[in-house]
Amino acid sequence: MKIYTKKGDGGQTHLATGARVSKNHLRVDLYGNVDELNSCIGVALAALREHGDGARPAPAFEHLAAELQDTQNILFELGSELAGYKPKNEAGETAATVFREDDITGLEAAMDRMSERLEPMRSFILPGGTPASAQLQVCRTICRRLERMLVEARSGAVGNQDENGIIVHDLALQYTNRLSDYLFIAARYANHLAGVDDIRWTSRSK
Repeated sequence: MKIYTKKGDGGQTHLATGARVSKNHLRVDLYGNVDELNSCIGVALAALREHGDGARPAPAFEHLAAELQDTQNILFELGSELAGYKPKNEAGETAATVFREDDITGLEAAMDRMSERLEPMRSFILPGGTPASAQLQVCRTICRRLERMLVEARSGAVGNQDENGIIVHDLALQYTNRLSDYLFIAARYANHLAGVDDIRWTSRSK
């Protein structure tokens, strides 16, 4: 099967609803940002594997890598939802969202677990340390941008919505907010697992 269809050469694409829209449509921008975040997490995972044999991470990093891969799967579902896909529940009925409450509580539990092993923060820190940690900080900033875009879409402040508006479910917004916090903790945790200290911000003020 060829990956190129030539159908987008004129600057339009199809949504999951079947509607054909411009590639600068708000929906396309939203799920494009989800795709960017997902790809960025993939780079972080590749960096984590450098602590192992290149194909898989060292045992100490396996749990973090597994969580990040689970996150990638959830983000793929979020992208589909933003493209107009209507998920089904276990009964085969149309669901309001792809998210479940345990998606959010799972992130919170993971953050609590990692935080127990981290030194308390006594100052702001700078992105850096190991490549994996630095990349996870980049993921965090992309996730924050996505969150801002979701808030903007939900408020209706953006003019190029589709005819029926874009529905951003509460759980989608909560998940994105919690995920950015998780990625910050995960970045610190990746440094911790590698035995690398956080880089503290040093103020130039006296």
